[in-house]
Amino acid sequence: MASGTSTINSIYRQTIFRSLVQCFTLIEIFMTLSEATEIIRPRGVSVAKAGLYSPSSDFTCFDGSTVVSFLRVNDDYCDCKDGSDEPGTAACPNGSFHCTNAGHKSVNIPSSRVNDGVCDCCDASDEYDSSANCVNNCGELGAAAWAEAMKLAEVSRKGNELRLTLSQQGKQMRQEKQERMQQLEKEQEEVERVKREKEYLKTVAEEAERGALERYRHVEEEERQRQRQDDDQEEEKDMFDRFQVLDSNHDGKIDMGELQARQTFDQNRDGAVSDDEAKYFLSSTGEMDWEEFQESGYSRMKPYFILESGLFKPPEDSQKEEVTEQPLAAEGEAPHHNEEGAVGPELAIGEEANYEGDKTEEAEEEPFDDGSDDAEKDDDDDDLELPADEEEEEEGDKGQQEAGANEEDTPKYDEETQRLIDEANNARAEAEEADRAVRDLTRETRQIQDSLERDYGEDEEFAVLDGQCFEYTDREYTYRLCPFDQATQRPKNGGSETRLGTWSGWVGDSGSSKAGKYSRMLYDKGQGCWNGPQRSTLVHLVCGMEHAVTAVSEPNRCEYVFEFVTPCICREVDDKNMAEHIASHDEL
Repeated sequence: MASGTSTINSIYRQTIFRSLVQCFTLIEIFMTLSEATEIIRPRGVSVAKAGLYSPSSDFTCFDGSTVVSFLRVNDDYCDCKDGSDEPGTAACPNGSFHCTNAGHKSVNIPSSRVNDGVCDCCDASDEYDSSANCVNNCGELGAAAWAEAMKLAEVSRKGNELRLTLSQQGKQMRQEKQERMQQLEKEQEEVERVKREKEYLKTVAEEAERGALERYRHVEEEERQRQRQDDDQEEEKDMFDRFQVLDSNHDGKIDMGELQARQTFDQNRDGAVSDDEAKYFLSSTGEMDWEEFQESGYSRMKPYFILESGLFKPPEDSQKEEVTEQPLAAEGEAPHHNEEGAVGPELAIGEEANYEGDKTEEAEEEPFDDGSDDAEKDDDDDDLELPADEEEEEEGDKGQQEAGANEEDTPKYDEETQRLIDEANNARAEAEEADRAVRDLTRETRQIQDSLERDYGEDEEFAVLDGQCFEYTDREYTYRLCPFDQATQRPKNGGSETRLGTWSGWVGDSGSSKAGKYSRMLYDKGQGCWNGPQRSTLVHLVCGMEHAVTAVSEPNRCEYVFEFVTPCICREVDDKNMAEHIASHDEL
């Protein structure tokens, strides 16, 4: 196998050598013909235009504006507006001088460069009457150009071999995608059927769950209604008992004297209930009957009853300060709390005091949340620490209370209702899973369909680039090119990524080379520049042995140019288009 490959390479090299010999022979013939015609064509005129400069007739300007004698051609005076009468002098600012450059590539330069002391033509023909010491080095440059062309031809040959391999891979990928599309079309019917089935089962399960929960909610509503009635009755009883206590003379009314006898209503805590403080709770008549007490009086007095019963606990710090300022209650007096939580004077004596004392004891026995947690937090702020054992016990109690609260918050269902709820939950989960399967399959189908519709080259050679990304870093930025997706840049010292464009399509010139339109990529509609257009990126593809971004520039504001080397663009160069291949590398 290796021997066969070596033989093929040897034959290829011999063919190239014979082609070069033929080319050099043609060049010698061309040089001979050029020398033969050099006498009859003016300086600075190409062979192709020599027929327009006939010594036997007058010269007509290329733009047709003037006809002059042939003797006035190259007389160092500009007669034609287009400068065509002075191809070999610098007389016309818009003239053109042709460098024959025998043995190398001929070029046209502005006639203003003729005899300017700078060697522009490799055959030194542009400096025929200047002090510049120009030499004819077209032979050396031509030989170097051919050597470089052979090197590029070898790269093109090897790159073309890689391109053919990549093309086979691309075609294989397309075939696999087509087969996958057929499989997805079959799976689509099945997943849609499963989804419909799961949606139906979910609907049935939810209807059964809804019916069970509706019955349960009805029972719960009845229980809440009963609880509200019990609470209303308890509050009405408490209201009546409060009214009886305040109505000390049992005449069915509460007057100012009866309120002033109760320290509960001492709002400013000066030791006595003033007329204004008492009138706050009474109507303009100065008294209140049972009906008025029910409608409005109780609601105004209730906060003071709560303070009196000790259910309200203000912040511990202020409570401590008030305790130190107020004298302790005398023996037998019922404690009550003022607005700051301090202990005030006695409330009443006899039956009223006993009643209040009983109510206070009942309040203390009831497991109300009296703000003890807040008080403990304040104690912590005052650097008062409990012993470790007491802290552990207290934390344990809190954990049990929280667990109990969570259990109370969690609704309790009977076994049948819980079973229906579980079945509905399972049905919802299965329906969601079926819907997710449909979405995933639809997304995969759309991605494959987009890929099949995308242009990956004449032979699918660019397909392998889809899904890959290539980076290039200069002094300031790291550029990232993801073929068929987007181009971005990111500052090297950190920062967000900027989108320079998203895939738009191929924009190469179909007649420029064998690669045609596949020689350039366009990425547009990137992020907008500040007070400028949206960013866009033009990618020039160059033949090479590997995929890589080799250069990035910004010739115009917000317009970027990437150079991307890839074997996907390589085409083998034969002896018939060798000259065209050289001409495509202007830098030589």
